[in-house]
Amino acid sequence: MLAPSFSALRIRADVVLCSSSGWAHGTKTEGRKVVYCHAPARWLYQGGRYLGQRAGLGTVSSERSLFPSHVDLLQRSARTTALRLLGPSLRRWDQRAAGSADRYLTNSRIMADTIREVYGLEAEVLPPPPALSPGGPERQVEGLEPGYFLCIARLLPYKNVNVIAEAVGRVPGARLVIVGDGPARSEVENVAGPRVRFLGQVDDATLRWLYRNSIALVSASFEDYGLTPLEAARFGRPSVVLRSGGFLDTVIGGQTGTFFTMPMADDVANALDGTANRRWDEDQLKAHAEKFSIASFKRRIQQIVAEEAAMN
Repeated sequence: MLAPSFSALRIRADVVLCSSSGWAHGTKTEGRKVVYCHAPARWLYQGGRYLGQRAGLGTVSSERSLFPSHVDLLQRSARTTALRLLGPSLRRWDQRAAGSADRYLTNSRIMADTIREVYGLEAEVLPPPPALSPGGPERQVEGLEPGYFLCIARLLPYKNVNVIAEAVGRVPGARLVIVGDGPARSEVENVAGPRVRFLGQVDDATLRWLYRNSIALVSASFEDYGLTPLEAARFGRPSVVLRSGGFLDTVIGGQTGTFFTMPMADDVANALDGTANRRWDEDQLKAHAEKFSIASFKRRIQQIVAEEAAMN
């Protein structure tokens, strides 16, 4: 098991930076330990999201959306049984591992709230930078005219891509391009009209072209961190997103995007229509994205490591 493996790992350094969403924070260190927690182990604390609402596995109350299960009944039953048996001991290990850190960092305010609830720790919010640079090569999608809404998501039920596809059908003339694939694709295809195009997985060059030639990015899922709106903003494009989770940290309503309150087709359609019928300041969008730059992230990490090293 990974828990005892990481518990047995000992690192000799003045400062150790652990990037963790389940195991790495259990590493033993001789110097100061800084943990960048992307999320407390979801399968331990958000069982309802991943194994179904009735799994009874300690779902964190800050998850305020509906998260239908995306595994079949037999898999869900086996995993639920395993976690009911192992969950209490793993949570005790996880709590001890979290408490061994000298400093906690995380990616968004919603995750800081979750860390406070799960571990009783205060975490500094240090948003990670978007990885896709607008300066690289671009590859046009054959037969696709500019002026579409863009959805980038794994096709899983809780991503609510079916809601977006349905909403586009209610906006006259609107088109939708979906990037990503997954087990819920058939569900999305069932509600998608002729103005929805599925591209599956694409490379970075194609993704750059898609961002640059879109009207806006759209997402209707609860996200721990709103990364794709920052990528869209780097290309001068706004976002249409659910007013929840990590999007609250990366989208400014009316300036870099439009919020809708519920993942329902009518709400999404109204937000899409409003976004398409207003002018957006590309320079303002790009300036917003720059606040989340790699340089800013590296600079703060280096400051934190220096501060911790001085305490040895």
